Amino acid sequence: RKEGTKRGYLSKKTAETNRWHEKWFALYQNVLFYFEGEQSARPAGMYMLEGCNCERVPAPKGCAAGSAKDAALDKQHYFTVLFGHEGQKPLELRCEDEVDGDEWVEAIHQASYSDILIEREVLMQKYIHLVQIVETEKVAANQLRHQLEDQDTEIERLKSEIVALNKTKEKMRPYQGNQEDEDPDIKKIKKVQSFMRGWLCRRKWKTIVQDYICSPHAESMRKRNQIVFNMVEAESEYVHQLYVLVNCFLRPLRMAASSKKPPISHDDVSSIFLNSETIMFLHEIFHQGLKARIANWPTLILADLFDILLPMLNIYQEFVRNHQYSLQVLANCKQNRDFDKLLKQYEANPACEGRMLETFLTYPMFQIPRYIITLHELLAHTPHEHVERKSLEFAKSKLEELSR
Repeated sequence: RKEGTKRGYLSKKTAETNRWHEKWFALYQNVLFYFEGEQSARPAGMYMLEGCNCERVPAPKGCAAGSAKDAALDKQHYFTVLFGHEGQKPLELRCEDEVDGDEWVEAIHQASYSDILIEREVLMQKYIHLVQIVETEKVAANQLRHQLEDQDTEIERLKSEIVALNKTKEKMRPYQGNQEDEDPDIKKIKKVQSFMRGWLCRRKWKTIVQDYICSPHAESMRKRNQIVFNMVEAESEYVHQLYVLVNCFLRPLRMAASSKKPPISHDDVSSIFLNSETIMFLHEIFHQGLKARIANWPTLILADLFDILLPMLNIYQEFVRNHQYSLQVLANCKQNRDFDKLLKQYEANPACEGRMLETFLTYPMFQIPRYIITLHELLAHTPHEHVERKSLEFAKSKLEELSR
């Protein structure tokens, strides 16, 4: 009663007598309690709101005219809670203030425990991602700290060299003079020293770079990048295949089904091409995301793209379950000469490259296994401390579960 998101007095209509009784209501998460009064120790009843629907309703017909009491009831604001459970009657409520009624309707709309769990899972994934970033930054900070310490040591050594060189220079000078009167031999020595220091620094840097290029980590990163580049090329080819399926077959057949003498019905078109257009739109978005990541090379972060793709995989479930049936419907439709002739015209399109409609319908069947293989290869060349390794493992497990 104290921790609820919304509390206050409402009038409740009883199902037995159709009379209105004022009760004190308290909404907590996805449960609506009601009490006889605000100070009541125990609730008089409760309603489970999970999966319900709440909407504003007009005043009952009996309240439109009559006495002053009916006129007062006409000013009440009514709303109804429709439950998803079979056999449970709707809950009819009313209040005197319109703003209060809107707040009650909005609060009941948001009273879903499953939404809270989903939000918690999203926040947990973000938290894990941030923790991984913090750990990576700590490692980088330690490396930078060590580099600064080494550079401080190098600076102190160079300072001591400069002091020794200045002392040698003072000894070599026969007299105190201006900078312009410096001994030409000393100038030559300084030039040689400057050249040698630069040469030594360049050689040391070249050795460091060469050592990294030949290291196992660099080799692993090269292979990982190549896998990503191949994945982008394969995704581009797959989007093109879906584009041909939708634009060369689905949409023309949908138009043919609307003609005066249709060679195929709309139901058969829907059965053959179930979810094909939605799958094309989904992968166009996924492909654009991949190209954007490639633009940020050499930093390639892909796990968040799979997070976008995973909630939509139930579309693939429906397509795979319907695949055998779609081929059977297509074979039955081919018995119609008009349809068979029209289909051969579509297959003769240069964009089809001599492939039949059955071939294009089969391409989505292999896409999920292809993603699983790609993620296996990516994880094989992704270090265990990498910022997105856990996200990639999560995506692989979800895809394998769908594949099973």
